[in-house]
Amino acid sequence: MDILSAARKRHTAKAYDKERQIPEELMQQVYSLLRHSPSSVNSQPWHFIVANTPEGKARVAKAAQGGYGYNAAKILDASHVIVFCSRIDMDDAHLERLLAQEGKDGRFRDDAARAGQDAGRRGYVHTHRYTTRDMPQWLEKQVYLALGTALLGAAALGIDATPMEGFDQKILDEEFGLHAQGLASVVLASFGYSSDADFNAGLPKSRLPEELTFTFV
Repeated sequence: MDILSAARKRHTAKAYDKERQIPEELMQQVYSLLRHSPSSVNSQPWHFIVANTPEGKARVAKAAQGGYGYNAAKILDASHVIVFCSRIDMDDAHLERLLAQEGKDGRFRDDAARAGQDAGRRGYVHTHRYTTRDMPQWLEKQVYLALGTALLGAAALGIDATPMEGFDQKILDEEFGLHAQGLASVVLASFGYSSDADFNAGLPKSRLPEELTFTFV
């Protein structure tokens, strides 16, 4: 499926066929899309928890209770659920890890290029930590870039998906001990195949017209 067809076909699934599982080779492609998602200054401030067993999905579903109960079935009946986590801060350990990986992957022609990349990235970190003071929001924005990449990629692979912000973040963070790892949950996404109860699958897509969406100068 070409990318434009996937964008037009993609919808937010409202109900899943719990008997259908996504083949592992397709999910491996989704995981690869997540790893290769863009991020500001290649910060990669994310971690993804994949629940693909009944036990794992039940743990995630603990956060879909009370006012978020409407999302429980979308978690429990899906084939896979991914918890998108953001780093709470860009600490030295993560910055050094990024630099070492970039060096290993051959991104620096010499030591000066390596030093320049490190200084540039640390400059952004300093700005968001001390000047704009929006570090968590900046890091979360990168996680949403990964979410968009995964949703479009899943559609191209014929996989249905549901992004969800409706969950109790505190419960989920405690369930997986995220704060001790320097992480916080940001958004969930279920992946699977729609059931006949997915009313959204049959509805026409609705978007504002081009003239209200774009300004060409």
